[in-house]
Amino acid sequence: MTRRGFIKGLLATFLAGLFVAAYGFLIEPALRLRVRRWSIRRDDWPSDKPVRIAVLTDLHAGEPYVTRARLRRIVARTNALGADLIVVLGDLTSSHGFATEPVLVKDTAAILGKLSAPLGVFAVLGNHDWWDDPAAQMRGAGPVETGTALEQNGIPVLENDALELPNGLWLAGLGDQLALRRSNGRLIGVDDLPGTMAKIPEDAPAILLAHEPDIFPKVPERVALTLSGHTHGGQVRCFGYSPVVPSKYGNRYAYGHVREKGRDLVVSGGIGCSILPVRFGVTPEITVVEMSA
Repeated sequence: MTRRGFIKGLLATFLAGLFVAAYGFLIEPALRLRVRRWSIRRDDWPSDKPVRIAVLTDLHAGEPYVTRARLRRIVARTNALGADLIVVLGDLTSSHGFATEPVLVKDTAAILGKLSAPLGVFAVLGNHDWWDDPAAQMRGAGPVETGTALEQNGIPVLENDALELPNGLWLAGLGDQLALRRSNGRLIGVDDLPGTMAKIPEDAPAILLAHEPDIFPKVPERVALTLSGHTHGGQVRCFGYSPVVPSKYGNRYAYGHVREKGRDLVVSGGIGCSILPVRFGVTPEITVVEMSA
């Protein structure tokens, strides 16, 4: 290689790296938004109860990436999708040190309060909702500020609880699996899967909301669909692989539709960022899941 060729190659590499960095830190996490659709057909799903579910998760609201104006646009776009049911899977607060200004939980909840769907809008809490509430951490129990704010804006929070929807489907919400931080680094969950399942009739078609997907191997077969967030798809994902995933199962539940032993899980890539405000190959998304026989 000639000296000129070497310099050109070096310059091209530098420019490519600069573009990737700019895209990953400035464009994808702050400006892009897509609708990611999954269609799931199950033989055991009632043929007269097809349902379209819109999923919002891991908003991590904070300037300059997930602003109040952006949240309003996300809500408007979600409402325009015509979903039968909308679910919010937790982590409303910003969780990286690059936020120039926080978006208060009460403001985020007020904006989410404009969500509307025929079967309702429901939520579960995420680990950051718990971690960012010092009073709840000290008590080792709720109420959690995020949950209170959501319910004050007409969005019921399902904390190890279940209810029957107007069309006869059952919706359950699990308490967070990493809720309480202890000084020794231990994380303690407030989830109660057996207690939650006990509230659902044995033969009822059921959907489970769980912020972290790691619970999925324990979910009984009678739950047709589990919806989760938390992983952000790893935030950086290339060719279906994420180098870092906040799950003990690694890439097994990092992103998308997973079917295991007749059970279905969909993990949304969510909207915001954690640790670092970077996304590459995991475009912020509103996730839409269509269930049918």
